[in-house]
Amino acid sequence: MMTDAVAGVLLAGGRSRRMGGTDKMLIDVAGQSLLQRVITRARPQVSAMLLNANGDPARFSSVDLPIRADVIDGYAGPLAGILTGMEWVKETRPEIRWLVSLATDTPMLPEDLVSRLLATVTGEGADIAIARSGQFDHPVFGLWPVRLAGDLRRALIEENVRKLALWCARYQVARVVWPDGDADPFFNINTPEDIARFRQMTPADDSSSE
Repeated sequence: MMTDAVAGVLLAGGRSRRMGGTDKMLIDVAGQSLLQRVITRARPQVSAMLLNANGDPARFSSVDLPIRADVIDGYAGPLAGILTGMEWVKETRPEIRWLVSLATDTPMLPEDLVSRLLATVTGEGADIAIARSGQFDHPVFGLWPVRLAGDLRRALIEENVRKLALWCARYQVARVVWPDGDADPFFNINTPEDIARFRQMTPADDSSSE
């Protein structure tokens, strides 16, 4: 179900060191790239979406999304991508108050991610909501109030904050737990072995598409 109050940022700004520097989100599995799979699951959940990616944007020419590089130089990590998303929302969709961040290497992300994060953060009166499964927090899958853009920019530039956990610790955080069961919905692709494992979980005739 569309969540009108939330925009999304797909975080693809890293350098994929464990994949030899290749764009792992463009790797094809059963007829779809990892990025396409994430977009398919995320698009119905948000009212606007940005791809945060550094380098030549032409390699994403098949993706019908606006693309922006980090607004902070030096590959500053997910927080730089979140700030990029926040400032894009303020510039292009100032009526939107929330931004959800999404990893592009997690092709099984929950289809109720945004609705549950939003319901929990508002229900608990928290500042931020993050996903959790298998006894682990997944702050890359977080719901962030756009009003914190200025604070985040100062933390990145003036304080050199780079870790999501350190940033989150400054605020009241709501955690939303998903069962992992046989397949963790936040299973992410970091190595060639992860690709092989995901291919085993994904039938070749998979019909999911945008």
